[in-house]
Amino acid sequence: MTPMDAPSVTHITSRDNPLLKELHKLASDSTAYRKQGRVWLEGDHLCRAVLKRGQKPDFAVFSQSFWPIAPVQYEKLAINIIVLPDKLFHYISGLESPANMAFVMDLPHSLQVHPQASTVILDRVQDAGNVGSILRSAAAFGVKQVIALKGTAALWSPKVLRAGMGAHFGLHLVEGLEVADLEPLKLPIIVTSSHVGELLQNQLLPAPCAWALGHEGQGVCDALLARAALSVRIGQPGGEESLNVAAAAAICLHASSLAVQL
Repeated sequence: MTPMDAPSVTHITSRDNPLLKELHKLASDSTAYRKQGRVWLEGDHLCRAVLKRGQKPDFAVFSQSFWPIAPVQYEKLAINIIVLPDKLFHYISGLESPANMAFVMDLPHSLQVHPQASTVILDRVQDAGNVGSILRSAAAFGVKQVIALKGTAALWSPKVLRAGMGAHFGLHLVEGLEVADLEPLKLPIIVTSSHVGELLQNQLLPAPCAWALGHEGQGVCDALLARAALSVRIGQPGGEESLNVAAAAAICLHASSLAVQL
């Protein structure tokens, strides 16, 4: 890197610094990204996922101890770099064991539903771990779009980002919609239930389609059920009452990926 290409490096040493306060909120508040219009991506895995998808951060944040050994590609791709004393990085970090580096990037948020994209609809799925896991399964099995209805855990919150393990950057994500906002979606909707509908393995699944996954306790809402073209259940010969919604999603999306291949 030549001197002209060198990034701008800012050292922040005060907890009262306005930018530091914003970063702390971004890393700890699940919905702060909506107000700030940017997201906090902490840790090497998430940062590499961003770079793998050809996206660039607005700036990179490093702890003082990690900065001298930070990978060269992070320096080249982040125009602005912020270096913090280790204690300050730990203060803003959302992790019990801080990762010592993070990217901050503009929120890649859209309100536009892609009508023909294979889709997962999240109806009030509230657990951040479940939502992140579903995003991972969606990306793994070739789903292109995830739509989160109101009441679903914030898709770009730090906890969902960590659980998603980089899946966010391979998906078109739309959140904050009502059931009525699904009108542009021109795919058959399949709803899942623990007790209602035909066994998944006995169904000829449409491809592409939109899978609707509901609230952990209440399931899919009546308004979404009314729009469904098909209702399926996953057989549970072991006798359990129901599956975790993230586990159910993985099974259904795997079945859909096989249908696409046929």
